[in-house]
Amino acid sequence: MNILVTGANGFVGKNLVTNLFNLKYKKNKTRPAIEIDEIFCYDVDSSMAQLETYCQKADFVFHFAGINRPLKEEEFKKGNVDFTTLLLNTLKKYHNHAPIMVSSSIQATLIGRYNSEYGKSKKEAEEILFQYAEQTKTKVYIYRFPNLFGKWCKPNYNSVIATFCYNIANNLPVTVNDPNVELELLYIDDLVEGMFDLLENKECHCDFEQLVPVIHKKGKYCIIPNTYKIKLGEILSYLEEFKDYPITQVMPEIPERSFKKKLFSTYLSYLPEKEIMIPCKMNSDYRGSFTELLKTDNHGQISVNTIKPKLTKGNHYHNSKWELFIVVAGHGIIKQRKIGTERIIMHEVSGDKIEVITILPGYTHSITNLSDTENLVTLMWANEIFNPDHPDTFAEEV
Repeated sequence: MNILVTGANGFVGKNLVTNLFNLKYKKNKTRPAIEIDEIFCYDVDSSMAQLETYCQKADFVFHFAGINRPLKEEEFKKGNVDFTTLLLNTLKKYHNHAPIMVSSSIQATLIGRYNSEYGKSKKEAEEILFQYAEQTKTKVYIYRFPNLFGKWCKPNYNSVIATFCYNIANNLPVTVNDPNVELELLYIDDLVEGMFDLLENKECHCDFEQLVPVIHKKGKYCIIPNTYKIKLGEILSYLEEFKDYPITQVMPEIPERSFKKKLFSTYLSYLPEKEIMIPCKMNSDYRGSFTELLKTDNHGQISVNTIKPKLTKGNHYHNSKWELFIVVAGHGIIKQRKIGTERIIMHEVSGDKIEVITILPGYTHSITNLSDTENLVTLMWANEIFNPDHPDTFAEEV
């Protein structure tokens, strides 16, 4: 299959093209049904000769090219209507009836109430495409996308999420006139997966659990259903929480498939280089060091512990706290003894054979470095963040 992507250097185009190449070169193996031969990337700096070649060879067209922030209003028609006409005429010239996916906008739905030149140009382009589909019997999939967000979106342009993320990550001011304004948002990776569904022609197959086509439609328009409706003030509060993460080392709650998880990934993509490294406080003594790496509100904390040759750490127990010890380098022994008993449980551990040892509540425990020359390095997870006011740690020899 040969695929043409117009607007290939834009926010959506770049994300799609990058992921199409992942499929082409089998870096992404989740879509084995999609076989890609060539990916034709067309953008403003491409030539008419290239468009001719691409329209002659393409088996599927993703049409993302368009204008949304021109210097002059007349550029809306040139970028959104005239180029769409040129693309369709070039496909006609070569009798190419390849399916076409088209990126429109929710602003095309507002004609009559909010007559923006951008919305009008998108609406006109839609009508041209529907006429083309009727005349040529070509499959045309028109998506009226809501507000999009994700990595590589240009800040201070046409995405409030990109602007918020960039400004907060770079300590720049953010202005919100009405925090109760609600946006409908679509994440870029969800959009890309929707485009893969198109390539797999999943409109012809059913999800038998839901008994609906995978390619979702609303009337004559296609939709990607997993969008999020959220208020500006809530978005801003999440971003302020993300901003505090390097200082507190407390990872925000990011539930699976949640808007917050996708927003955090987006925010991180705007971090300046100096913010990528988070310094950690190493607590060191003659035995080695102990460093807290990551904390979470509901899922404990992760630390790294080093022990110098032939030395021991621990010899304490916890009433409720429990831990996981994972030796990643060196050779040592972990001992545990239930309080009030004499039997000792021992596990010889090594970075050459990585295992997870559960440290039980109510068991005093220790870890000893058996090496004469190498440090013992252990990753440690505890089910709660250490609280110096209530440490739940009591000294007792194993």
